[in-house]
Amino acid sequence: MIIFENIYKSFGENHVLHGVNLTVEHGESMVIIGGSGTGKSVLIKTVLGLVEPDSGRILVDGEDVTQIKRDAFLSRFGMLFQGGALFDSMPVWQNVAFRLQRGALKRPAGEAREIAIEKLRRVGLAPEVADRFPAELSGGMQKRVSLARAIAAEPEIIFFDEPTTGLDPIMSGVINELTREIVVEMGVTAMTITHDMTSVDTIADKVAMLHRGRIQWCGARADLAHSGDPHVEQFVNGRAEGPIETLR
Repeated sequence: MIIFENIYKSFGENHVLHGVNLTVEHGESMVIIGGSGTGKSVLIKTVLGLVEPDSGRILVDGEDVTQIKRDAFLSRFGMLFQGGALFDSMPVWQNVAFRLQRGALKRPAGEAREIAIEKLRRVGLAPEVADRFPAELSGGMQKRVSLARAIAAEPEIIFFDEPTTGLDPIMSGVINELTREIVVEMGVTAMTITHDMTSVDTIADKVAMLHRGRIQWCGARADLAHSGDPHVEQFVNGRAEGPIETLR
C-alpha cells in the first residue's frame, strides 16, 4: 500500500532521512519506533506532501504521490496528531466532522453531525459530548475525539502520531485497545509512531526502527524481542548503554 524508495531529506545541515526503504502492506499495522529527532514524523509528512523529499520516491497503492491529484489523494487518509490538534473554538462534533463539511467530502450539516455522534460512540463517548468544547474534556477524552475525527471520513490509511502521549497508563491502554480494534474492524492500512512499547505490543503487526535516517531493523512484532540487533535491543529495553548515543 505504501512504499518508500531511498528517501532522503535534509533541513540545511540537518540530515534527517538518509535513504529510507520501507514497505507497508495493504491492511497492515506498521509501527515506527526510534529516538526523538530521528525523523519519524518527517517520514509520515513526506507521504502527505507536507514535506518534499530531496530524493527518492513514495508510492501509495502503486501511484507516485507527486503525480496524484491532492484532494482525492488526501481524502484517503486519516490522521491522529500527537497533541490532538483539536480546534478550541469548535464544539466536539464539528471537530470530528471537520473534513465532512469541506471539499469533495462535504455533507449537509445534519448528516455530518450524525456521523460525528456515531464515531464518538465508536470510541466510547456519549452523544452529549458532541456539544461540548475541547477545553471541557479530559486529556483522555480529547484523545478519543481526535481518534473519532481520524476515522470520520472512513479512510483507507490512518497515521497515528504518538497516540498515547500525555496519558496515564490506564488511559494509554484504553487508547491502544481502541486503536487496534478500529484498525482491524475497518481493515485500514495503519502507520503508528510511538515511543511506548505497550503501544507496540498492542497495535503492531510489524515494527520498523528508524535510526540515523535509515531503517535499522524491520520485522514482525513477535520477532522484536529477539531481533538480534543491538540498537533495537537497547531501545526496547530502555538501556542507557549501547550503540544509540544518549546525551549525558
